[in-house]
Amino acid sequence: MADKDLKSILGKLQYSDDAKVVQQITAQMKQVQARMAGIRHKLVVMSGKGGVGKSMTTVNLALALARLGHKVGLLDVDLNGPCVPRMLGMHGQALTITPEGAIPPVGPLGIKVASMDFFLGAASPVRWKGPMDLSPVWLGLMEMNVIREFLADVIWGELDYLLTDLPPGAAADKPPVIAGFIPDLAGAIVVTTPSEVASDVVQKSVTYARDMGIHVLGMVENMSRFRCPSCGVEHELFEGDTDAMCEALNVPLLGRVPFDRALARTFDKGAPLLDATYPTIRRYQEIAERVQAMLDYKKVLAEKL
Repeated sequence: MADKDLKSILGKLQYSDDAKVVQQITAQMKQVQARMAGIRHKLVVMSGKGGVGKSMTTVNLALALARLGHKVGLLDVDLNGPCVPRMLGMHGQALTITPEGAIPPVGPLGIKVASMDFFLGAASPVRWKGPMDLSPVWLGLMEMNVIREFLADVIWGELDYLLTDLPPGAAADKPPVIAGFIPDLAGAIVVTTPSEVASDVVQKSVTYARDMGIHVLGMVENMSRFRCPSCGVEHELFEGDTDAMCEALNVPLLGRVPFDRALARTFDKGAPLLDATYPTIRRYQEIAERVQAMLDYKKVLAEKL
């Protein structure tokens, strides 16, 4: 949100900005820009629908990009249900707080990770102080302020890619609004399942993201099939048509990933499977390579113009 837009809103409310809200938010956003100045490609992973495997996709794409030799960061901005550290076997670690800012711990394959999970104890929820029962708008403002401050405090250094795991789409507007906090965003990767229910919600989320000016790089169809842990044969899980949805939205399908019980168990136990030859891991690797090719092409095109 631009400085002038915020001033306009406050002016319409006919309240003086005694708390200097505009000044605080402007300072935060300048700090965010400074923190992320050394990151070449900033991507968000969103779904619009909970339960489609968005975090699993984000984690495995980050690992896949790291296997390609890139310096990768992973930001988990789900305030109430952060799970990235657990999936990477990093639960219980913490950010290193210095006078200059917070240094993220390093996980598998050298990935730097920042998450609200590092501030919470086991089974501890995020608790907000204030009249939340009277004002859900106030709750939303506090959440957005925490996320902006979080972005402004983390020292990422030089990275090739930063993947941000956005909260599930309890409301279609929240993920795109959070994505808008990230400067020079390269685009969004949208995760869905072939389920018709998921597809309906995801389409709305894609439309809203585009209305916010976010470029949607492509779609990942997760749980496209069920991979038998005994024989490796894949079976249909849902009835849906992701191809038709992608065509209607004019969004490329980046790839399909089966539901793999063996893979899911490793991440659930905090022991991520890193074997690049494993069939499902290869699917993520192919998607990461497509994303890399798209961004490289976009960069070349921009340089020519």
